[in-house]
Amino acid sequence: MRMRNKGGVAKWVLAGLYLAGFAAFSPASAHKKHHILHHYIFHPAPDFSAQPDISSGFGPTSPGISSIVMDVNSGQVVSAQGADTPRYPASLTKLMTLDLAFEALDAGRMTLDTQIPVSEHAADVEPVKLGLRPGSTISVRSAILAMTTMSANDAATALGEYLGGGSEARCAQMMTLRAHALGMAQTEFANASGLPNPNQVTTARDLGLLARDLVLHYPQFQTFFEVTSFDFRGRKVFSNNGMLKSYYGATGMKTGYTDLARHNLVTSADRNGKELVGVVLHEPSWGYAYGQMTAMLDGGFGGHVPMTRAMVAAASNPAKPDMTAKMPQVETVASRTPTPATQLPDSIRQPAGATRHWVAQLGLYYYKTNARIVALKARDLRGRGIAQIEHVERHGKDLWLAQLTGLTYAGAHDTCRALNAHGNQCDVRPLASDHLAMLSEADGT
Repeated sequence: MRMRNKGGVAKWVLAGLYLAGFAAFSPASAHKKHHILHHYIFHPAPDFSAQPDISSGFGPTSPGISSIVMDVNSGQVVSAQGADTPRYPASLTKLMTLDLAFEALDAGRMTLDTQIPVSEHAADVEPVKLGLRPGSTISVRSAILAMTTMSANDAATALGEYLGGGSEARCAQMMTLRAHALGMAQTEFANASGLPNPNQVTTARDLGLLARDLVLHYPQFQTFFEVTSFDFRGRKVFSNNGMLKSYYGATGMKTGYTDLARHNLVTSADRNGKELVGVVLHEPSWGYAYGQMTAMLDGGFGGHVPMTRAMVAAASNPAKPDMTAKMPQVETVASRTPTPATQLPDSIRQPAGATRHWVAQLGLYYYKTNARIVALKARDLRGRGIAQIEHVERHGKDLWLAQLTGLTYAGAHDTCRALNAHGNQCDVRPLASDHLAMLSEADGT
């Protein structure tokens, strides 16, 4: 017992001598060296011969995986396993940084062309990173793309510092407050990038709430998650999210990995207007993570759809996220001239036995993101119907039909009349009608 006490005293004496020497260094340098010193003095050397499982601990490193699938529109939990077990989020942290960025863009506090400064701290973070130089700048657009594709830590840190008024710590506080406002009760953030920090924890359920918020409230920025590569200062940066090219209907989201967090994945997917978000945490490999996510989403959608070569090619060339306003201009393949709804009196008598089997069709679009924006804006205008996006193929082209479903006969006509009054295209169809009946040959699609 005495030997252990003497050893403990010796460690503290040695620590005091080293810390006294660090006073000569700059605060940042001393802080870094303090952590190195603390690790080697107060933690025993690892026994490499034993090779323990890094996930054999408790709390965030406890054995097993954590997962959840949620329906975006209803918020209903489709499936869950260990969804409330605390976990380290790794780079999934960047989803909250992006949530704050999208909110700032939507509120007009910055634009995608805003140049954000790169501090020495941001430039010095650990890889993966773009290699930004201290004193340089990067546009908000490029920072977001670097985060959604390669998960660049320097871009995330620079963006976090900008959002926090020059302080990443302040940004982390904002992220935590935002998390709690979304109902993410078990989540705490400590930085903007997801680099290891023992105080940074979350759960699969909490990340599901965050992913749902991103899809539901920021559809105008969804394209950023669909990008598989982008050009940055003369070099091409590729996405590390394999779900975009392997899962039919995947619309993006994020990957994350550290030694303790292990392999983590958040995926959003859309099939025929049904949107799901899935979260898998603490998987032993990317193969397991992608396999588990595929199985979970298939279960939510009711079956598996194999990816064809055409689907993979389409996923490799999504719409470019070059939005210049809060709501980007949409490129429709349908006529820009509003299609008049059937002329009806202001008040329509509801037919006896009416059912909600009528659809307000809003047009065909080249890009799914644009179709989603139109459907959501139409729903918000009247507060009626279910915004749905449906894949349509015409003349060998993949198009997306925007529509409001679940309407009564009177409700569909009221909706189209209101949309036409705002200069928007709308046409009423029975639920089972041909999707393309509303388009004329003159559309040239």
